[in-house]
Amino acid sequence: MQRDELIDLNAFLTVAEERSFTRAAAKLGTSQSTLSHTIRRLEARIGVRLLARTTRSVAPTEAGEQLLATLRPALDSIDVRLASLSELRDKPAGTIRITTSEHAATTVLWPALEKLLPAYPDIEVELSIDPALSDIVTERFDAGVRLGEALAKDMIATRIGPDLRMAVVGSPAYFKERPVPRTPQDLAEHQCINRRQQSSGALYVWELEKDGREVRVRVDGQLTFNNENLIVCAATAGLGLGFVMEDDVRAHLADHRLVRVLEDWSPSFPGYHLYYPSRRQPSAAFAVLLEALRYRG
Repeated sequence: MQRDELIDLNAFLTVAEERSFTRAAAKLGTSQSTLSHTIRRLEARIGVRLLARTTRSVAPTEAGEQLLATLRPALDSIDVRLASLSELRDKPAGTIRITTSEHAATTVLWPALEKLLPAYPDIEVELSIDPALSDIVTERFDAGVRLGEALAKDMIATRIGPDLRMAVVGSPAYFKERPVPRTPQDLAEHQCINRRQQSSGALYVWELEKDGREVRVRVDGQLTFNNENLIVCAATAGLGLGFVMEDDVRAHLADHRLVRVLEDWSPSFPGYHLYYPSRRQPSAAFAVLLEALRYRG
């Protein structure tokens, strides 16, 4: 196989997985026009159309899907072999791609990376902030970070963070005008700040629990955000009650900018885990990162 043919196949795989010439061109560090020319050249060489293009999307044709099914395992095998070659270096090296939520990246991944990377200059890390549960095999990530309760069963998972809790909070000014809620049902009488889930687009239903009794509450209010920081800002401004990660408002609670309510209805739940496919042999670089992230209680 000629070098140009490998380049063309990699270009096709990237466009097919990104479902966008724009995103694929950015990922490959080339222009859209050059990428389009590369795909047309590959299609002309093979003699079939591999991608169906519309003004809004790009998707593999039936022939394209068959080629993808061949390319993915072959390139995965190449990735594994390249990773094994890096073992011959004096220090672990290579790129590690991780899909994660913003909260996990900020509270768990970044503190570990900040300490680890100066000692390993040949390790490169790419964090992709994505609230959805990405298919790490299809998207060619080395690993993902998600809550313990949301892990796929066919993955190896390592705990990298403590248990977490949610908190219902409001400002002192807000509670000057309204009574403190004592039960989840009392939330119906309050202005609450809704959260739009980025993964599904649905409004998050507040999940509360006490003594094994679970209650799911659909709340109402003037504001809806899909961002945790904005919910905290609105709650601090006295515009309603927010339901947020406890560690995101710990400082606000300590200096009394926010007041916590319904605390006995907010039990802990499993924290973040790093997960990766069981069939993939971790590289030396990945093993170093995994050890640095491992939660030891």
